[in-house]
Amino acid sequence: MKPQPWAPHVTVAAVVEHPAEPDYQGPARFLMVEEHTVDGLRLNQPAGHLEAGETLLDAVRRETLEETARAFMPRALVGVYMTHFARVGLADATYLRFTYCGEAGEVLAGRELDRDIVRTLWMTLDQLRETQSLHRTPLVLRCVEDYLDGRRFPLDLVYTDSVAPLP
Repeated sequence: MKPQPWAPHVTVAAVVEHPAEPDYQGPARFLMVEEHTVDGLRLNQPAGHLEAGETLLDAVRRETLEETARAFMPRALVGVYMTHFARVGLADATYLRFTYCGEAGEVLAGRELDRDIVRTLWMTLDQLRETQSLHRTPLVLRCVEDYLDGRRFPLDLVYTDSVAPLP
């Protein structure tokens, strides 16, 4: 059997801060999803894999909508992250994650969440730190901390060139 060529898994994630409310004086809260994984229930930002023919911005909008039932408007790129996972009995995996920040609208009535998503919730930085053992990846906390540190890159930092098929 011929070995498969190595390739990273390209993923996107959305950091969504709860919109300011006039009377709210507490810490920032972030939109998270609780999802079924092979490792049990885990917490993550709305996130997922880039699909064939998509731009990264298309992917983060789609994934956020599918996992939260909220439309997402990306405003900036928070960062590009890489992580490696050693997996028992399986080939190791490398993930290249593009994390965007922006605003999400209200829940769209009648829209169901992806089948693996149990619920959405708003969590503070302290709550995220307290639940690190339940994070899907160590990048969950890192992305929020980078966002709070003011990391922002313009959306056009990543250029997409879609080439039309040859006749």
